[in-house]
Amino acid sequence: MKTTVQELDGKMVAVFDGELDTIAAAETEAALKPLFDSTGKDLVLDCTDLQYIASSGIRILVNLLKSAKANGNRVILKNVNEVIRDVLELTGIVSYFEFE
Repeated sequence: MKTTVQELDGKMVAVFDGELDTIAAAETEAALKPLFDSTGKDLVLDCTDLQYIASSGIRILVNLLKSAKANGNRVILKNVNEVIRDVLELTGIVSYFEFE
């Protein structure tokens, strides 16, 4: 799993590439630290190349969402494939995110 983070057009953008499973969770969460620390910016999670998400990945998304709300940020999931969206729907958290 590869996670890259950059500021782009006034937004913090994270790009996921691979499988966000238990093995990748700690490294991914560390890579997302700039998003957790960000205030007053939209957080865009580009899921174009995210192939799989495990419960540990869901936990990261929920924690990021909580942090973002506390810091006045929005979390936007971009290019989510059908498999990932189904997982978000099954866990009941799909309605908490914005999608592009």
